[in-house]
Amino acid sequence: MSPAAPSTDFVAVVNQYQPLLRRVCRLYCADADDRQDLFQEVVLQLWRAWPKYVPQPGAKLSTWLYRIALNVAISNLRQRTRRPHPLNLDGQALQLAQEMEPAGYEPEETAALYSAINRLSDVDKAFVLLYLEERTYEEMADILGITQNNVRVKMHRVQDKIRQLLTRPV
Repeated sequence: MSPAAPSTDFVAVVNQYQPLLRRVCRLYCADADDRQDLFQEVVLQLWRAWPKYVPQPGAKLSTWLYRIALNVAISNLRQRTRRPHPLNLDGQALQLAQEMEPAGYEPEETAALYSAINRLSDVDKAFVLLYLEERTYEEMADILGITQNNVRVKMHRVQDKIRQLLTRPV
């Protein structure tokens, strides 16, 4: 039995929120291929959950999307850490891969920030993502299923960790 074609509503939602979904993937995957695989898995899980989605009064669609995307990303990360690491590329293959990467693709400050974020726990990464998305503490609390006061405390701690990581060499 083949899956039904995506509804136009679903496609429109994925297109509208694609930048948000891709940022979640970027935060949990450093490799471009892994990011694309994760993005596809997030969309698949959203598609499976779409028929059950019922908008709640006062709730935002982005809250539902974040919950699913973050859960898929964290589950994916845990699965990847259990798998054996692939073999390293030989010198020629590595050089070819680097040549394919656009020059100056990511500013140095952005790279340093992502490096610091990658050293955080999975949960702390979620806080950073929501903060960078300029979500309110109320929205963060809804997405993460905790109180606003807990969000404030955890955000303060995560910000302190990032400051420390940015001032310390790797």
